[in-house]
Amino acid sequence: MSEQCHKAYITTPIYYVNDIPHIGHAYTTIIADTLAIYSRMAGLETFFLTGTDEHGQKIEEAAKKRGKSPQEYADEISGRFKALWDEFGITYDKFIRTTDPEHKKGVQAAFLKMVEKGDIYKDVYRGHYCISCEAFFTETQLVDGEFCPECGKPTSVVEEESYFFRLSKYQEPLLQWYREHEKCILPKTRRNEVMRFVEGGLEDLSITRTSFDWGVKLPEEMNDPKHVMYVWLDALMNYLTALGYGGDEKLMDFWPARVHLIGKDILRFHAVYWPAFLMSLDLPLPHHVAAHGWWTRNGEKMSKSKGNVINPKEVADAYGLENFRYFMLREVPFGGDGDFSQKALIDRINSDLGNDLGNLLNRLIGMSGKYSAGKISSEKVEEHYTEELAEVHASMEKLEPLLFDMQLHRYLEELWKPLSIANKAIDTYQPWVMMKDGREEQALALLGLIANILAKVAVMLHPVMPRTTEKIAKALGFEIDNAAYVKLVKEGALLDPFTIEKIPPLFPRIEEVRMQEFTPGAPEAEATENKPEKKKEKASEPVEGLITIDQFFETQLKVGTIVEAEEVPKSKKLLLLQVDLGEEKPRQIIAGIKEWYGPTDLVDTQVCVVANLKPAKLMGMLSEGMILAAKDEDGLALIRPEKPKKAGTPIG
Repeated sequence: MSEQCHKAYITTPIYYVNDIPHIGHAYTTIIADTLAIYSRMAGLETFFLTGTDEHGQKIEEAAKKRGKSPQEYADEISGRFKALWDEFGITYDKFIRTTDPEHKKGVQAAFLKMVEKGDIYKDVYRGHYCISCEAFFTETQLVDGEFCPECGKPTSVVEEESYFFRLSKYQEPLLQWYREHEKCILPKTRRNEVMRFVEGGLEDLSITRTSFDWGVKLPEEMNDPKHVMYVWLDALMNYLTALGYGGDEKLMDFWPARVHLIGKDILRFHAVYWPAFLMSLDLPLPHHVAAHGWWTRNGEKMSKSKGNVINPKEVADAYGLENFRYFMLREVPFGGDGDFSQKALIDRINSDLGNDLGNLLNRLIGMSGKYSAGKISSEKVEEHYTEELAEVHASMEKLEPLLFDMQLHRYLEELWKPLSIANKAIDTYQPWVMMKDGREEQALALLGLIANILAKVAVMLHPVMPRTTEKIAKALGFEIDNAAYVKLVKEGALLDPFTIEKIPPLFPRIEEVRMQEFTPGAPEAEATENKPEKKKEKASEPVEGLITIDQFFETQLKVGTIVEAEEVPKSKKLLLLQVDLGEEKPRQIIAGIKEWYGPTDLVDTQVCVVANLKPAKLMGMLSEGMILAAKDEDGLALIRPEKPKKAGTPIG
């Protein structure tokens, strides 16, 4: 890890109980769970904290509207969060609630410590307060002199007696922290944003209220019972009180936190107020405050009023929890906003998980059953496949820094490179040919290479998809634990001999969306009626390179079934295919796809063919068409019909 230590304290924000869990809550919690599982696997003593924030005026008002006491309302919503995380198998070590007696005791102890330090004083506060954000704003921060700069709702002018925290005293120490610790706030763009805010000047912070009652009371020693603590002082202290601060402090050796995971909307509280509070308490500052972006739907921020909030349980039930976990971490660079799309989720499941990972395991099971009765050995792997192993180990070494720098999408991109190496090795070396040619040792060593790549990938994918990777490991005859992590990843060793276990396909192909789609703005019918008009406006603008619909239909595209496939002698790229297009005899088509597909992968599969292409000669052989494919930095993939179609079926 980036810092040398033997403990890992990982936290989510404590979620505000003003509504039920949504996809943003799930995103934060899944990331934290991933870091916690990895830390344990890496042999670190780990403490993973999550929970709920239950005080404040907003909760008091929400409970009143529902005819409940604040405690009854908090119990209900907090219970929903805990139940969902339990159902999702989140591996938290403690679920804290700010209504816990131990938490209140710790917050009061911290308040007294700040008073003793001279950092708290009493005065009268007059300012603009947003009930929704539980935050104060200066006149210059407001939008149009009235509206909250965070949520856009109207603020109210508050004038009341208040205790203040000397935030201004910590302006320079905070700036020094930001400058000396480049990764204290991740991503770095957020650090720059916070620095600009602090450089603009910090005012002392009002930290108590008297206009409502639902909160942590001041310590009895203050002899001021009408005050309750500012909800953010109360809430932020959970990271310490969960470890016993102000009471039984036996877990305090987990401090400081390795990672505080938060959403970007609460960055200021965690990157300005929280470190200032810690400085006042003479405690070390966290290693990283990591702020992720928002999830949107069809480009709009999710909100209950718009009716476009995504229920994470619904997604997990429809597409599989572990597929959902992978998608959330892979789809969006950490820190950026991500737009949820069922199509994107399905593509990730079918392509990344189904084709690259699941199909590789299926191919290994099939080939090993055919060539070695399922027995796989690593004995000759290093002798025959030194270059491939070196590439795999190079990728493995890059992974841990990416994980704790919160570059989660890059972590998974890098982890997928060994899978590409494995799939390419099968197509390049063609074990079925080696077995025919008498190169049995090399063929069986290739199976050992594939098994070891799958094992190493499974270990490092385990924090993201723990249940799936346990199935892969079981099939490969080992268990994922610290010993496997050290042996296969850190030391680069290989698997002991084993007999592979046949398991059902891990990622059955998904053909259609499984949840009702949401149309933003107008009702669905109205939105549909508006779409053609917008398209006409775009089409009316002359764009160079466009063709007419008649020109398009001059190209005949058809579905073809590959009935035979073989290598073109002396060619590294070409395969000779016989493709049934529903005609009297199959068409002969030569395709430059050998780097990505072997002959046995293609027979009895369907492709899309340009059927009226003028025949051409390649390496002296006639090619009577062209197969459609797409190629990017991850390689080439054939364009195929979503469902089997009759050979010769027109496309268009």
